[in-house]
Amino acid sequence: MPARKPASRRTTPVRPYHHGDLRRVLIDAALQLAAEGGEVSVRAAARRAAVSPGAPFRHFPNRDALMAAVAEEAQRRFRAEIEGALAGAPPADPLLRLRAFGLAYLRWALRNPAHFEIISTGRYFAHGSSEELTRDNAELIGLTERMLKEAAGQGLLRSAELKPVLIAGRALVYGFARMQLDGHFPRWGVAASEVERMAEAVLDVFIAGIAKPKRGG
Repeated sequence: MPARKPASRRTTPVRPYHHGDLRRVLIDAALQLAAEGGEVSVRAAARRAAVSPGAPFRHFPNRDALMAAVAEEAQRRFRAEIEGALAGAPPADPLLRLRAFGLAYLRWALRNPAHFEIISTGRYFAHGSSEELTRDNAELIGLTERMLKEAAGQGLLRSAELKPVLIAGRALVYGFARMQLDGHFPRWGVAASEVERMAEAVLDVFIAGIAKPKRGG
């Protein structure tokens, strides 16, 4: 069965173009086209933004440049979601911080499927072509590694091998988000209204699985 296109949701009309903000309008237009599952190009974004076909090329010489800008904007919003969640998590408990990180990832991906598709797959452009995206991804991986090292240092983990735990966590949140994006949950008996609660439950199973059992009092 072919993969479903990102879930379409009601989109806000692109803001009318005013002098000085064409770049932002084009990014918004490209994101809407992606959310609708349509073809994304500089000219298509220009049509959606209702500007002349040649105007966007002052900002984006080609489709890759446009999609890199869209992905970088999506990544900034994703990073803000992560940082907001961690700001509210207990600073001394690395496993609760890891859970907060994972839940923020899933909530953002579930609520922003087009953004998630753009920054998590190679469908729209080659991710390695964006230094900002590459750097930010490395920083998020590093943040996850530090939380796991802190947990290991406190004797909270079952295993001293952190790389499998790191990759398992990534596979969990990425796989869960892809299941939602590709429409798998109904066949597993998970209604749309239950997906976020299921995300929390799955994360709790993961955290319990990597945590060292507490000794009885």
